[in-house]
Amino acid sequence: AHPQAGELFNREKMPGLHDPFAGGGAIPLEAQRLGLQAYASDLNPVAVLINKAMIEIPPRFASRPPVRPESKSSRSGKLGLEESWKGTAGLAEDVRYYGQLMRDMAEKRIGHLYPKVEITDEMVEKRPDLNPYRGRKLSVNAWLWVRTLKSPSPAFSHVDVPLASTFILSSKSGKEAYVEPIIKNGECTFTVKVGKPPASAKDGTKIGRGGNFQCLVSGSPVPVQSIRDAGTAGRLGERLMAIVAEGTRERIYLSPTDHAEMLARSAVPEWRPELPIAHNPRDIRCQLYGLMNYSDLFTPRQLQALTVFSDLVSEMRANIRADAVVNGLADDNEPLVAGGTGARAYAEAVSVYLALATSRWTDMSNTSCSWNTTNQNVRALFSRQAIPMNWDYVELSPFGNVGPWMSSVESCVDAMSNLPARFGGCAIQANADDAVHPHLQFVSTDPPYYDNIGYADLSDFFYVWLRRSLREVYPELLATIAVPKSEELVATPYRHGTKDKAEKFFLDGMTSVMRRIAEEVHPAAPITIYYAFKQSESETNGTNSTGWETFLEAVNRAGLALTGTWPMRTERAERSVSLGANALASSIILVCRPREKTAGTISRRQLIRELNATLPLALESMTREIEGMHSPVAPVDLSQAIIGPGMAVFSKYAAVLEADGSPMTVRTALQLINRFLAEDDFDADTQFCLHWFEQYGWETGKFGEADTLARAKGTSVDGVKQAGVLQAAGGNVRLLKWAEYPTEWDPQADQRLPIWEVLHQLIRVFNTDGETGAAAVFAAVQSKAEAARQLAYRLYTLCERKNWAEDARAYNEVVTSWTSIESAAAKEPTATQRMLFDN
Repeated sequence: AHPQAGELFNREKMPGLHDPFAGGGAIPLEAQRLGLQAYASDLNPVAVLINKAMIEIPPRFASRPPVRPESKSSRSGKLGLEESWKGTAGLAEDVRYYGQLMRDMAEKRIGHLYPKVEITDEMVEKRPDLNPYRGRKLSVNAWLWVRTLKSPSPAFSHVDVPLASTFILSSKSGKEAYVEPIIKNGECTFTVKVGKPPASAKDGTKIGRGGNFQCLVSGSPVPVQSIRDAGTAGRLGERLMAIVAEGTRERIYLSPTDHAEMLARSAVPEWRPELPIAHNPRDIRCQLYGLMNYSDLFTPRQLQALTVFSDLVSEMRANIRADAVVNGLADDNEPLVAGGTGARAYAEAVSVYLALATSRWTDMSNTSCSWNTTNQNVRALFSRQAIPMNWDYVELSPFGNVGPWMSSVESCVDAMSNLPARFGGCAIQANADDAVHPHLQFVSTDPPYYDNIGYADLSDFFYVWLRRSLREVYPELLATIAVPKSEELVATPYRHGTKDKAEKFFLDGMTSVMRRIAEEVHPAAPITIYYAFKQSESETNGTNSTGWETFLEAVNRAGLALTGTWPMRTERAERSVSLGANALASSIILVCRPREKTAGTISRRQLIRELNATLPLALESMTREIEGMHSPVAPVDLSQAIIGPGMAVFSKYAAVLEADGSPMTVRTALQLINRFLAEDDFDADTQFCLHWFEQYGWETGKFGEADTLARAKGTSVDGVKQAGVLQAAGGNVRLLKWAEYPTEWDPQADQRLPIWEVLHQLIRVFNTDGETGAAAVFAAVQSKAEAARQLAYRLYTLCERKNWAEDARAYNEVVTSWTSIESAAAKEPTATQRMLFDN
């Protein structure tokens, strides 16, 4: 233990933890849950609001009963601590109550814009499936729209071409529905059909990849550039394509009507967020189509509804304050921002959550939302961190049953129920280089990932609505028209002019922040940094990443040394960015301390010697499960995880000197560390397969090249063919994929069993029979199992570098299930093992 460690805990108050890049607030929140004083700071006012709502506001109003009128009789008019209102329960109940009140008031004001739809006799005659609803008025959940532009054909220049990416409404088995475009007199209209759709409905009017379409009337192509030109000239329109109503435990899809379309266009919003959308050519593409301001991302009806709800947040504060006074809170006029705990502060606190709920609902109420034909619900805008262009979009009713406004309130209430609401918490707006808390404390943070996400640019989408609702509550925090951007510590060339200038800005800024952190933290408290930037740049001499390299360079320059690393599973596999991709699943936690002032220098040769001694042990620890400590690192994360122990060796020295006396760069160190993963230590047949696979994958190559490689690896093409993993005929050679391996394989009778065959037979059985079948293979080849696991890691790394996603996924899946397979194999009776392969 550090000699000053006792100072951290030998006090009346628990030590503080500061996160200078607080973002969504996970680290400060968990620090508070553990009993630490939580300090959060961020330059982004949206992030600061979220942190205030999680760590600052709840402790101030914890264990209070709600002030809603219905609660008065149950408490005999006396405000105090009650068993049933522990933690945030009372606060959350008021958020729910006043949220429902807001919803009811909004419906009175704008409910006429969201009428029910009556199922008439005429509709039933055309659609017999509607007969159970004959004469009933159904609530409308959503309206599905499609953008249009005039046909490029001179003969049909008056026709509106629908830019529909699909005509499918529901792909659910037995509940299929689709839109059928009707061409009549040179015009295109829509009608909804039920039943299995034609194949042509899947892609709508879209042709090929990208934003290219075709005119349904003339057949003329509509290239993406002509759509962009029409958008920037203000010539894009929209048409109602279908109506989604709520039936009895089912969605009812109805054809559009002129009245429904006219009603939507009749909305007149009192306010528009006329803030220009930030220039971000990578993450924000809508400006290419003429959508320049945030007001352009919403229909008039959406704008009117969001404005009403935003204004009701402000109106509701007066109601809550009056009810709080009636229920015994001091009417001291002390605001929330000044630390108040009376009626005014409480009303402002509840309004913060109502404003966040409204802001959250904008994610589901804009023209970049799409309809999920599988789940039959809305797909929100920010399923990933970008504002893309959307052609056919969904417009929700705030009062329906699919994603209504109250669903955001309930989500907020659910989240509040899990807040610790104890100990102190503070969230401030500050640049990470300026945010210093004069307390003995820890620092733990999740800094920006180089140029990964432009949070400031994207946050404006929410900020414009939060500012309208809460500017009176937090006048300084919400003083700026938009989220501050120039100081945001990300490497964005479009903001700094060139890639080199952006990198320099990030490096200098991150170095300064890390140096400040080193000065701020208590000497006995390790600095922990979460980092999850996936490496992506491949070179012949190793793999490196500008993001990792620049960040680690900043850490190194700041005088910090890595003393430990932990890969930690932090990302949900179900998140949208992970689906169908080899997305990073773990964060790498770097543990740092100030480098010893007496640290010396070493040579490149000495560094390599230390890496060779350190990395094998680190790799063994990472790829094996240690009971009670950690699970094995998945192949998808291994190239990240190995950086930690490698950089621990590199960073403990003041410098590593090259042969010419110049200091080694972080990039070179990373290349040396990554090269370690490429070492081969397998049997000759497996080494041949590995290197052949690296060059050809599963494709065919020439026998002459295979013969040369086989000789170099100490084997022969015929020998590898006898092993059953290679096809060689007619002068051509090809590796067999696991699905082609023989199902009657008996590993105990196999006279030539390379590690390559063991692994791919294991994958074959795992894909067909799951962990149970794989366990039987594992038990039969136990002496070779560890080498097979190492080969899987090696092959994953290779496939990931070459962007062979399907193959990489197979290797990753078998390794992530390795512990379960191994456990099941231990239970396999020896006699049964042989019988499993006797077919």
